[in-house]
Amino acid sequence: MRQRRNIYFYHHLDKEMLDKVGNLDQSAKQYGLTIVDDHRNANIIASIGDDGTFLQAVRKTGFRDDVLYCGITTKDSLSMYCDFKINDSSKLVEAVSKVETVTNDDLKVRRYPIIEVMVDGQGIFPCLNEFSIRSSIIKTLEVDVFIDELHFETFRGDGLIVATPTGSTAYNKSVNGAIVDPLIPCMQVSEVASINNNKYRTLGAPFVIGGKRSLSLEVISEGNEHPVIGLDNEALSIRIVDRIKIRLSDKKIKTLKLKDNSFWEKVKRTFL
Repeated sequence: MRQRRNIYFYHHLDKEMLDKVGNLDQSAKQYGLTIVDDHRNANIIASIGDDGTFLQAVRKTGFRDDVLYCGITTKDSLSMYCDFKINDSSKLVEAVSKVETVTNDDLKVRRYPIIEVMVDGQGIFPCLNEFSIRSSIIKTLEVDVFIDELHFETFRGDGLIVATPTGSTAYNKSVNGAIVDPLIPCMQVSEVASINNNKYRTLGAPFVIGGKRSLSLEVISEGNEHPVIGLDNEALSIRIVDRIKIRLSDKKIKTLKLKDNSFWEKVKRTFL
């Protein structure tokens, strides 16, 4: 395994952030890390900000599976994707400088599953947290839901969320979806304000499908031709949507895991 020594910092460019990054640069150099200005030359990519910044860092650098991603928070508490604090930068740079010689139990590489979304054949769009589709007007969205080739239901409501296991703690949780262990290769589908009465019927509960299955969504227009599509924390600028296919990717995002900081320890720290 090659030495991980080239690090790229992804962050906002305001003056306050640049001042903080300057201190981090100095610590990185002290541990023999090379700071690069182009993420394509990096084998370590560190986001500086919050979980939203981490999601953007992964997206803007192309969901690379040949690098190690790290999240650095600028707040006082850690989060789901940020394992390090900006005011304790020595812990991060020491950790990544040792990751190639992980002979102790303090450092491990965590692998996060991602999903791939195909919208009307217009390319593949990966997501680390979730894909979402919502009505853009004050009118219910109607979607035919297929699991593999089986027509499962016709959804009517505000929208649908398809989440990865790690994304199950985000938008998915806010609509009462279940939190899923990232060791389980799967996708979770959750409803947003579905209509269930004597005329319309959906499952009315989140459901989980295995990683070998595919999910297809066919949008029934009827005045709602321009739904809002979300890929993690960004919108996809496609105006008219007919068919969406979603599957679990073979790729995984690698991040650094420290001792006593597993996914479930993160969940406990964040929500309990």
